[in-house]
Amino acid sequence: MSKETQLSSNERNGVRTITLDRPSKANALGVEIVEEFLCHATVAASDGTRVIVLKGNGKNFCAGFDFSGYANQSEGDLLLRFVRIEEMLQAIRYAPFVTIACVQGAAFGAGADIVASCTYRIGDPHARFRFPGFQFGVALGTRHLARIVGTSRARDILLNNRQLDAAQALECGLLTHAAPIDEFDQTVQGIVDGISRLEGKSLAALLRNTLEDTRDRELAELVRSVSAPGLRERIEKYRSAVGA
Repeated sequence: MSKETQLSSNERNGVRTITLDRPSKANALGVEIVEEFLCHATVAASDGTRVIVLKGNGKNFCAGFDFSGYANQSEGDLLLRFVRIEEMLQAIRYAPFVTIACVQGAAFGAGADIVASCTYRIGDPHARFRFPGFQFGVALGTRHLARIVGTSRARDILLNNRQLDAAQALECGLLTHAAPIDEFDQTVQGIVDGISRLEGKSLAALLRNTLEDTRDRELAELVRSVSAPGLRERIEKYRSAVGA
């Protein structure tokens, strides 16, 4: 694990917990943490893992794309970073095992997309969500958000760059469960117990057959949006507008 990577994983009885552990950066997604996650997801897909629990260390779940140093990266490098994040989301969304997000504080951008990609989504009362990608022209996770909350609600959230609090997220279906942080483990255990009778192949088949596979289309839409000239300038304009 490189110095910059901040991701930990432990497994017990088929349940693997992966923790984003960059609290000083609000667990933002740098290159290394995405690559490390993809490695864990690849192993989990074939080692008998039944559940992956995703957590964030510190006050926030995940601030999304790590913009540190973006101005010095080529647009090709930025494109690759967004593609790898899309592949991370797809690894969660189309996994042959159940995925559970445990969300405290902020889940913004790609962090909110991680939450939306999970089978179950638990949020504490202070959880909040925003999907600002289209504010700088990046189509990431859009189709899946619309699947969860409905077309009209997704359009309203994205067009107005709305921030959802925990109650709003639960009401629209972005969250499946509400619980204080100290009850996250209990809530997770209830989910694990509920699927305990399903044999591994049946679990994978159930998940596969209840979600339309649009991976290629989603990736193509992302690439078209990110490859449009002027990505760095669009990012800079957005960050200036929000005071980042």
